[in-house]
Amino acid sequence: MMELHFLGTGSCYPSPKRGASCIALRHENAGVWLFDCGEGTQIQLQKSEVKPGRINKIFITHLHGDHLFGLPGLMCTIGQNNLPEEKRIDIYGPRGLGTFLRTSLSVSASQLGYSYCVHEIVESDSPSCEISLDSDAKLHPNEIQPPRVIKMSKPNKWQICESAGLKVDAYFLEHAIFCVGYVITEDSLPGKLDPTLLRSMGIPPGPLYGKLKRGETVLLEDGRVIEPSSIVGPPRKGRVLVILGDTSNSETMLPAVKDVDVIIHETTVENELETLAVERGHSTPGMAGKFASMINAKMLIINHFSQRYKALDSELKEGDVSVTKLLEQAKECFTGEVVAADDFKIVSIKIPQ
Repeated sequence: MMELHFLGTGSCYPSPKRGASCIALRHENAGVWLFDCGEGTQIQLQKSEVKPGRINKIFITHLHGDHLFGLPGLMCTIGQNNLPEEKRIDIYGPRGLGTFLRTSLSVSASQLGYSYCVHEIVESDSPSCEISLDSDAKLHPNEIQPPRVIKMSKPNKWQICESAGLKVDAYFLEHAIFCVGYVITEDSLPGKLDPTLLRSMGIPPGPLYGKLKRGETVLLEDGRVIEPSSIVGPPRKGRVLVILGDTSNSETMLPAVKDVDVIIHETTVENELETLAVERGHSTPGMAGKFASMINAKMLIINHFSQRYKALDSELKEGDVSVTKLLEQAKECFTGEVVAADDFKIVSIKIPQ
């Protein structure tokens, strides 16, 4: 199971109809990973199917408030759950994230009931980018250590983490401040089981099927030994998911990112406002569609809409535009599947056949 839960799809600030930026990734092995955490995320979570206590990693694309201001409140909300003593949340994002979170939690005297660790992405691979606490600075009581530094591994690329069969890399994006996009790559998946062949061998559906699919050799009651390789197909390519922060040029991720299952790309304003969008570090549906084509994506999800774009045509007032317009403009530049995100929309990412 791999699902995307959109908790906030608006840009700049939360409104009565749209929350600020936040996406939850639910995975059968990884639990819940959060990408960005705009103001009000803790409220959006309580309206969703995502359980706050399941969150174990949070990834921040950049330090603008509409992607960050919800983090201290969310951390406190998570602490209200009945959590195991060993509960830990790892938080990844640009340099300065640790100071922001430590200061917010410390001056508010917030106690979390679990541990957290911040991992900061630094722009340069120079040794001078080492981060150390000021001599008079103190860790928050729930902070495990000073921020860990993640340096550039290749031009414009950072290796973030590997966990639960998923690998996360970050890539530089052009925006008004330092910003990254995250690429989540799933490990190869087991091959498909051939139930027809198993039934022909006199093996009925049951626990043995699960053992064979997990790669375990099975000894039958009649003495026959069944090797997984004889009834399970070759391993299948894992899913690849791209979640971008704000950007006026996502082509900085080329040529490293190709053949992805899903890309989530911001489309703050319509194509007619491209000049304004780029000036402010943002993208249009046309820009998103072109990039999705460049990386041979199967699905494009447009996201991060200006609050003037409404989800329903029936909500339109003078000066408003429907998100339908942004969706149609993206489809003009991308022949794959295009979806417009909306708060609380759930998108399942299917296993490649």
